[in-house]
Amino acid sequence: MDVVTLGETMVVFTPEVSLSMRYAGSFSKRFGGAETNVAIGVTRLGHRAGWISKVGQDDFGKAMVAFVRGEGVDVSQVQFDDKHPTGLYFKEVKNGNNVNVQYYRKDSAASQLCPDDLNEQYIASAKYLHITGITPALSESCKNSVFNAIEIAKKNGVKVIFDPNLRRKLWSEEVARKVLTEIAALSDIILPGVDEGRFMFGEDDPEKLGELFLQLGPSLVIIKVGAKGAYYFTKEQSALVNGFQVNQVIDPVGAGDAFAAGVISGLLNNLPVDEVVKMGNAVGALATMTLGDFEGLPEKTELENFMSHTYSEDIQR
Repeated sequence: MDVVTLGETMVVFTPEVSLSMRYAGSFSKRFGGAETNVAIGVTRLGHRAGWISKVGQDDFGKAMVAFVRGEGVDVSQVQFDDKHPTGLYFKEVKNGNNVNVQYYRKDSAASQLCPDDLNEQYIASAKYLHITGITPALSESCKNSVFNAIEIAKKNGVKVIFDPNLRRKLWSEEVARKVLTEIAALSDIILPGVDEGRFMFGEDDPEKLGELFLQLGPSLVIIKVGAKGAYYFTKEQSALVNGFQVNQVIDPVGAGDAFAAGVISGLLNNLPVDEVVKMGNAVGALATMTLGDFEGLPEKTELENFMSHTYSEDIQR
């Protein structure tokens, strides 16, 4: 296995026309979750990914698992829970700059994930363990599962990639800041945005944030700065890698997950760090051009064509 991730994926309902949800008469059903977005993204780029989670023993859960399996992701570690439902959320996309999301995930099946649900051999078989800051916010047992998964990974030489993916509504700021910092300190690679850096350190400057994150102990920090691109920081070097121009943003939800998928693919391909970040920028840009959390994630050929025909040169030292 190239990458294993764990966390909640939900059923997504989106109005079929660009109206406020209060006026929408019909909705389309999709699926969305940071961890499966990443798993699907790396699978489409030619790698092997596995997803650990729980879903309800209901038609939504069955449809979700079948769908994710159909995308080529290994779902052997997904369990069905007959006491808790599959989580839902509604996404209202008025335009690329106006997206509203409402979650219905309290006491969902995924929030019941616990350390006993983890298979050590399965995690140990991976090259990378992908973690987000969403999962530990779902419940105490989910938080314990994340730390247990990290412990397993570190014991078995599996590199930990952490995307803070802050969700303020899920927990208190004090607890969130403490837990996100603890996970960051245990990670090998961190993929924060500036907003998350500001939340964790009270700092806005990407270069200062890069140094602050490096002091926690990771070997690589990549800070996303939106359309501008992303900065990377190692102990030896740092640079801004310019982003790719997008003519029209259709749906920005999932762009950070797409970025993570591109970065992981670049790492798996043993690319130089600047090329790793460039790939992340490209996959993130492509994801914003299509409605849906994962629908815009590219196949390998599509990504190569996009990168070869779109301007994104000059790494600024």
